[in-house]
Amino acid sequence: MAVNGEAAQGDCIQLAHGGGGALSQRLIRQWLMPALAPTSTALHDAALLAAAGGTLAVSTDSFVVKPLVFAGGDIGRLAVLGSLNDLAMVGARPLALSLGLILEEGLPMATLERVIASIRLACEQCDVAVITGDTKVVERGHADGVFINTTAIGEVEQGLVLSPLAVRPGDAVLVSGDLGRHGLAILAARPELGFRTTVCSDLAPLQPTVQRLLAAGLRPHCLRDLTRGGLGGAIDEIARDAHCVIELDEPAIPHHPAVDGACALLGLDPLTMANEGRMVVICPADQAEAALALLRAEQPSAARIGTVIKPMQIGDAVEALHPVKLRNALGVLRPLDVGRGEQLPRIC
Repeated sequence: MAVNGEAAQGDCIQLAHGGGGALSQRLIRQWLMPALAPTSTALHDAALLAAAGGTLAVSTDSFVVKPLVFAGGDIGRLAVLGSLNDLAMVGARPLALSLGLILEEGLPMATLERVIASIRLACEQCDVAVITGDTKVVERGHADGVFINTTAIGEVEQGLVLSPLAVRPGDAVLVSGDLGRHGLAILAARPELGFRTTVCSDLAPLQPTVQRLLAAGLRPHCLRDLTRGGLGGAIDEIARDAHCVIELDEPAIPHHPAVDGACALLGLDPLTMANEGRMVVICPADQAEAALALLRAEQPSAARIGTVIKPMQIGDAVEALHPVKLRNALGVLRPLDVGRGEQLPRIC
């Protein structure tokens, strides 16, 4: 794809444009944002809207996971928690949810029944209601069974600002648990790959964890749920919007041993494996220990994995290309490359 939004003859959309890596960022920053949001803004999980009496948060997401059912969840639960987790990343409590269903001709009614039941149970768990929606049916072979779009609306605590723009040099970088379980669960659910594991997706609501952090008096600067593109895609995006260089301690980044084994076997990068119940927490250094203790009370594998080092140097081409660095066990620094390919299509 050509730069500056000018398409060269033969340019076309690739699966990797939806994978959360470098091509996803290029699609958004060079094609979508200049046309639809010409005012410079940081990319975040939800948008904030001023409203009478407070601030509303709005997030929308589409879910095209394949297969529809996997160890630890299904597309229905994923669609609800995916959008509500986006609200949690700006500190919002959910108020309502919309639901759009695209159903493929030939979908078994038993499958639809399971998906709708999962949606209902997830909404009950998170104390939110579906208040509006839409249903469409497309021809056989055009939707992989079910595609779902959800839009979530929430209310933000007065005065609370969680944003990449709030990130400062010296901040600590934490993750809320071991990474890559969702990507591994989807991988194992595809019979054509012949891969098996007992690991389930980490799919879970993040709202309770965020509210416990805030109730403890902690004020993170930025939160980000680690979905497609994994930790690598998320931290690279945060660094670019914050205009800061971030250094990660590679040995400190927690992965389930099965994730490391699968990635080594299949040539995948564990840093870009998808998650659906994990987040990165960037907070002032003097709050890091308290935040980490709270996170470990829920997930013992939570860890402090890095530091925001310094502002990006204007005109430094290397920092502009790779604002995140990885320090290995020998102390050697290397740039984080979020990749241009698609590791695992249809993970969310």
